[in-house]
Amino acid sequence: MKIALIIENSQAAKSEIVHTALKTVVEPLGHSVHHYGMYTPEDKASLTYVMNGLLAGILLNTKAADFVVTGCGTGMGSMLAANSMPGVFCGLVIDPTDAFLFGQINDGNAISMPYSKGFGWAAELNLQDCYRKLFENERGVGYPKERAAIMAKNRGILKDVKAASCRDLLTVLKTVDQDLLKAAVSGEKFQELFFTNCQDDAVAAHIKGVLAS
Repeated sequence: MKIALIIENSQAAKSEIVHTALKTVVEPLGHSVHHYGMYTPEDKASLTYVMNGLLAGILLNTKAADFVVTGCGTGMGSMLAANSMPGVFCGLVIDPTDAFLFGQINDGNAISMPYSKGFGWAAELNLQDCYRKLFENERGVGYPKERAAIMAKNRGILKDVKAASCRDLLTVLKTVDQDLLKAAVSGEKFQELFFTNCQDDAVAAHIKGVLAS
């Protein structure tokens, strides 16, 4: 699984803590982590939580990533921004129980975490425990198990509702403020990571045009 990590500007100083915790857990499980930034508070490309959502939508809809890990001060803003995008189902994960239940019940494709609120002593251990509960277990099997069938049915219904209420990604990218989009995709390693893994030629062509403008 290709897991994308996206950190916004207010939490960029914690980027390496989050990145290391994620890699420590998921790489032994056979997953890869693609860090889309931010890397330090001094990065030229500064990501807001709204841009986090845009990037999550781009990466998941083009299959450049299979799962997105993001966050902000409380985790709320990045979660809301991600869920505004087509095809993105992002949960707010604060502790390992959240991670386990989100994986078992909702089986979404993104999580947002608080990297300021409650981020105190041994915070990296909480991050690792959350990632273990999410990625070590088969997702979508239900909890409690006897409700697995209805939970799977409701996930399918939600996907249908989301598809009906959202426009396709390319239309979204052509309609949003192009300066906002350019800022979101101008990160230090975005082109290296995204264009290598993107499986949607039309979206890739539009983003190349935005970057060249």
